[in-house]
Amino acid sequence: MTRILTLLFTLSVAAMAIEGPTGVNQYDSTIWAAQRIENIKPYEHGWGPIFTFIQGNDYFAIAALSIILAVIGAFVLHFLIIGPKHFSHEGKKVFAFSLIERIAHGLAAISWIILVPTGIIIMWGAELGGGTFVRFCRYLHDIATIIFAISVLPMLFAWTIRMLPAVYDIRWMMIVGGYLSKKKRPVPAGKFNAGQKAWYWIAIPGGIVMIITGAIMYFQDFKEPAVASWFGIQQIDLLRYSVVIHNCLGIVCAVFFLVHIYMAAIAIHGAIWSMVTGYKEEEEVYVLHHYWYQELVKKNKIPVSDYEKSYTNLK
Repeated sequence: MTRILTLLFTLSVAAMAIEGPTGVNQYDSTIWAAQRIENIKPYEHGWGPIFTFIQGNDYFAIAALSIILAVIGAFVLHFLIIGPKHFSHEGKKVFAFSLIERIAHGLAAISWIILVPTGIIIMWGAELGGGTFVRFCRYLHDIATIIFAISVLPMLFAWTIRMLPAVYDIRWMMIVGGYLSKKKRPVPAGKFNAGQKAWYWIAIPGGIVMIITGAIMYFQDFKEPAVASWFGIQQIDLLRYSVVIHNCLGIVCAVFFLVHIYMAAIAIHGAIWSMVTGYKEEEEVYVLHHYWYQELVKKNKIPVSDYEKSYTNLK
């Protein structure tokens, strides 16, 4: 029981000793302690058993870390066996992203670079001994959440329509976008491929859910009915739901983020610069975003590429 109570917030955004506006540690108050002990007893209803399992042992944290390490291992194997794809950087450029898109993406990237490692540290806070370092990571986690929240709306407006699923996305997934082959062939993808779309729908809607559940944990006040009354449930249940959703979804987001980073920064050499300059290499567009290339040609936004002499056009 002591371990369950000790780890109650170590798996969440508000894991380590959150202070209220007055500087008083609101989660160490006698009211908070009394109510969480009283309400945590009935494990048999709602999400109580799941919550107790996650909070009461290290299985979840170990499983999460194992998954992340396995993904990193897969990247290493891919790099050693197949290696990154290289596209010419000497030819024409294709304008892809506006300044607003690049700024929003940059803010989101910075926030996720902070959120993922600090979230893992918070998850292992008890094993790391808590204290100043883990508390500092929790503060960084909070700041990064605000940065991410600022970036959400521009990306929603700019990219949602482009991120909608298309029939050819199924073909892309069947060949894993050509990432498992050393050869360069045009793949069925629009401006965003199926992998990027999957990451978008995890990062943006999922990120919004992460913000909401994190806020519920951060601002939870056990002295009054507060938000829980809106849903007709007890506050302890709302807290349980938030912790379970936040942590499980957090692991999914972390894995997809690592995949996104590898694909953008390593698997496709130089691809990450499109989010700095706003331009993609013509050959990269022709091969990796072939249907977008065809769309641009059809709309007379770019001329027919000389790469049509080297590659086969997709229908």
